[in-house]
Amino acid sequence: MSDQLKKYLFEDQTVRAEVVSIRDTWREIQARHDYPPAIQKLLGELVAASALLAANIKFNGTVVLQLQGDGPIGLIVVECHADLGMRATVKLREGHAVPDDGTFQSLLNPHGGGRFSVVLDPQDRLPGQQPYQGIVALQGESVAQALEHYMQASEQLQTRIWLAADTGCAAGVLLQQLPRHGGKTKAEPASVADDTWERAQILAETIKSEELLTLAPDALVQRLYWQETLRAFEPAAVSYRCTCSREKVADVLLRLGREEIDDILAEQGRVQINCDYCVKSFEFDPVDCAELFANASAKVRHQSEARH
Repeated sequence: MSDQLKKYLFEDQTVRAEVVSIRDTWREIQARHDYPPAIQKLLGELVAASALLAANIKFNGTVVLQLQGDGPIGLIVVECHADLGMRATVKLREGHAVPDDGTFQSLLNPHGGGRFSVVLDPQDRLPGQQPYQGIVALQGESVAQALEHYMQASEQLQTRIWLAADTGCAAGVLLQQLPRHGGKTKAEPASVADDTWERAQILAETIKSEELLTLAPDALVQRLYWQETLRAFEPAAVSYRCTCSREKVADVLLRLGREEIDDILAEQGRVQINCDYCVKSFEFDPVDCAELFANASAKVRHQSEARH
């Protein structure tokens, strides 16, 4: 399993660790786009971060991480499902050059308007239920620092994150201090729990990017915590999955309305929409569009007659 996320629990059950290493999926994401090196690095780190967060959601749904910028990068989006199927895309601003030595702040936040957001979107929403969205200012000098700032601002568990990415691998480590009381965690004295948390962080601070990018999760944890007793859980596979479909594109066309679609057909002779994630193209000719709106009208009439 070349793409995997693995969880570990410290012996006193006050700290958990996650390690993710993504190779094939990361290469598949890159193969669909031609991003400059500086953007590849940021996107790869966000890809690894999305898996680390999605592995902890308690519902069947999706974690969406977004970096919204006011510089050369307009938007970076990574979607990761609870089963760690993911997709990603980047939108660049027209007329803005992307230097190879661009930094996190210079590429995304040169004017101070950058934002970091996390969206939690349940797959089976209740009537009227909306996805949860948390937004914070884009602080820090890296994706990891921006995410740590978000976790702190949203009053989550104490969390530390280390991320790395190159063209061959996107990887990361997440540490979280667990509640001392309630649930299934063992109630430890504050001093013991805090000692474990401090020790776990200090050892993780020794991680080198090269180790993140080359070592498998078990090997990395063994290097960091060889003197600790950790419980290891079964690894979870990470995979590439784009959820676009012709049916979803058809729904978009219906929302645009017949008048706007007719204008596009008159000008271009067809309606063509490309997926921002996998770049798959969906094409609708005049006959397709006429059938689409006719079926939608028939469905509305049927529903109206059923109610009466």
